[in-house]
Amino acid sequence: MGSGKTHWGRLLSRKLSIPFFDLDEQVTEHAGIPISEIFATKGEEHFRLIEKDTLHIITESHESFVMACGGGSPCYLNNIEYMNQSGMTVWINTPLDILFQRLVNEKDKRPLIKDLSDEQLQYFISKKFSDRKIYYEQASITVDEKGELLDKIVQRIFHA
Repeated sequence: MGSGKTHWGRLLSRKLSIPFFDLDEQVTEHAGIPISEIFATKGEEHFRLIEKDTLHIITESHESFVMACGGGSPCYLNNIEYMNQSGMTVWINTPLDILFQRLVNEKDKRPLIKDLSDEQLQYFISKKFSDRKIYYEQASITVDEKGELLDKIVQRIFHA
């Protein structure tokens, strides 16, 4: 959350002239209800199953594309293995202090963090990163979000 997946994904898809998908948006479309409602009424496990199905549908129906996945997407139901087998994965490794600076100003737009104090938000970011890092490190490419230019990222993708 807050790493710039959607921003960079859209730029990369334009640069490569291939479709862009935001997995969270696709899940919402596939389920017919917002993700927050899925979590509230059916729970995270149900959400993760819909997320996995949606990931597979997009992957199997498009030859090439760029996708921004939710931060938890690679961490459940062997998704990271599936994504790595299906294409190239990129981890945007954003420093935690930068994530905090971005998210503290976007709390009202993000249901998971809207009611957190700044201290709770810092803990939330640190905990999520700690829990998920083992999955993120399995990505094909790691990008230091502190300033790699898009052209360099594209070169790395094509030479990986």
